[in-house]
Amino acid sequence: MSYTEVPGARVPIRMWTDPATVEDVAMQQLRNVSTLPWIKGLAVMPDVHFGKGATVGSVIAMQGAVCPAAVGVDIGCGMSAVKTSLTANDLPGDLSRLRSKIEEAIPVGFSMHDDPVDPRRLHGLPTAGWDDFWGRFDGVAEAVKFRQSRALKQMGSLGGGNHFVEFCLDETNSVWLMLHSGSRNIGKELAEYHIGEARKLSHNQGLVDRDLAVFIADTPEMAAYRHDLFWAQEYARHNREIMMALYKDVVRKEFKKAKPLFEQTISCHHNYVSEERYEGMDLLVTRKGAIRAGGGEYGIIPGSMGTGSYIVRGLGNEASFNSASHGAGRRMSRNQAKKRFSERDLAEQTRGVECRKDRGVVDEIPAAYKPIEQVMDQQRDLVEVVAKLKQVVCVKG
Repeated sequence: MSYTEVPGARVPIRMWTDPATVEDVAMQQLRNVSTLPWIKGLAVMPDVHFGKGATVGSVIAMQGAVCPAAVGVDIGCGMSAVKTSLTANDLPGDLSRLRSKIEEAIPVGFSMHDDPVDPRRLHGLPTAGWDDFWGRFDGVAEAVKFRQSRALKQMGSLGGGNHFVEFCLDETNSVWLMLHSGSRNIGKELAEYHIGEARKLSHNQGLVDRDLAVFIADTPEMAAYRHDLFWAQEYARHNREIMMALYKDVVRKEFKKAKPLFEQTISCHHNYVSEERYEGMDLLVTRKGAIRAGGGEYGIIPGSMGTGSYIVRGLGNEASFNSASHGAGRRMSRNQAKKRFSERDLAEQTRGVECRKDRGVVDEIPAAYKPIEQVMDQQRDLVEVVAKLKQVVCVKG
């Protein structure tokens, strides 16, 4: 489908979904964002739903300003995927051992590594700029610096919620490795600190929603946030790189006879800020639950833990600020899912997938998400499908 433009907004709100299907609170968030004097446009993805500060599944283009709550607390959250030389014929009948080995190698939930992972000891992982990256930690907000030890140990760990590691098959029965994570606790700490600082600024006192507090260009507060924001986005990228390297090591050991090879990794943020130019304007583009989908650029759009995911190539649609959805998008809250579904429901909806099927992950049940096929159909003018993947192993935080 092409987009629908919402009438009556101060700037264009272009929606790649039927506005009538969007929850009222999410529509109000979109209208609130459109009132900000710095905003130049708003693109709404088919996986849109209510979120903290701004809707998940929205692309907010602003000139000379950025809203830290719209970026969110999981700065740099995103996806990585790599195709391997393995096929379905190489897999054992029981995949529980593989899941256990992945969980041993990559800490999940609140867990972290006992000692920081040394990237120089990981097979094939590029380490250029590693020391410079950690050197720039000296410039982050003083209130967060005491977390460096924890940040070092969490580098290369999954986290919880909807983060996952998956072992997938595509439609040709080739094996793909895929994972979803972000900047862990250090990103959360930095985000919460700066959201608090933005709320104190005088120009933010009359906003319709205090979560829309912004930093303005050429101010010390903006400079400080930009430093920490881009550092946290880099942390998230390194985190996924280290997890993928650890994951590859597991696969090499578990499939030693098959001597697996790995193609180039596809990686994309879906909670982040990027400096981009549209219609002659230099803009700060916040993708909150959206990926960049410039012409020919590869991206990853996951479904739920029982439905599969898509590798896509962007079509470069500037009406969407070169963006696409970041996933299926929730259609009910975590609490609603826990009240409505049981462990038996979860087991039924994840049949054929080696994964947790206990009460602790019922909130991630496939039925809590929108149908991924519908989401993909609504953004045919944003991306083209390269591969459709179906997980056979899913590790959840």
